[in-house]
Amino acid sequence: MPIQPAGGAEIRQLPFPTFGSVLRRLRDERRVSREKLAFETGVSTSYISHLENGVRANPTRSVVEALVRYLRNIRAISGAELRYLFDLAGLSTTDYPGVDALRSEISGDMRHRLTLHEPTLAAYLDTRWNVLACNDSFATAFPGVAAEVSLLRWLFGSDIARGVLVEWEAEARVFVHWLRGLSGQEPEATWPGDVLAQLAEYPDFRRLWHEGNVAYGRDRPEMLIADPATGRADRVAVQVFRLDSGNYPGRIQFFVGTRLPQSA
Repeated sequence: MPIQPAGGAEIRQLPFPTFGSVLRRLRDERRVSREKLAFETGVSTSYISHLENGVRANPTRSVVEALVRYLRNIRAISGAELRYLFDLAGLSTTDYPGVDALRSEISGDMRHRLTLHEPTLAAYLDTRWNVLACNDSFATAFPGVAAEVSLLRWLFGSDIARGVLVEWEAEARVFVHWLRGLSGQEPEATWPGDVLAQLAEYPDFRRLWHEGNVAYGRDRPEMLIADPATGRADRVAVQVFRLDSGNYPGRIQFFVGTRLPQSA
């Protein structure tokens, strides 16, 4: 519908993006006719026409995958475009990717960023608190966590963790309450049950989980970390950022811990 601004000139309302409009753009950019796309993918020409014209709005996953597979063979489709197409089709995935899949998202530039942060503690974690990649300062500050992979299993199952985290009880509570908040964002996902099954063997985890409290971030801006070799404790300012990956949006977090000057 046209919009009539105060000045009198008519401005046409911008169209809202749809699955069909994006499909047509991708097809036109590759100079593929509807008939050719239909023949190569086993989808009828009329169905593709209905999709592009908005008569049909929610194709099945198998149809979208067939269309994408052919179009990307002609010219690459970026991760962001793929995500956008599946989002518009109402097919955003609820499956949680494994550690290996998320690690494949950590590019060479991202790993270089870890090195640039030295001597600041820096790591990429998933939202289940698995360590995907970290720099030497992070690995040294939390001995054994990189090999364990799961920060939560290290936290509750390692005697070293209780020596490194001077305020272990408070820090453990932060992570458990935050895990509850993250799991609540995906009520249909299966991963929270898998994580709970792995951590149920630790009495302290069960105790803190049964508190029922929830958090969506740290309410403690600083963490007190002791050097296991010297016993010296440092205050570390902690920040955690969610990253918007093209393939796994919001699944990867960037942890930054800056050591603060010692009090006089």
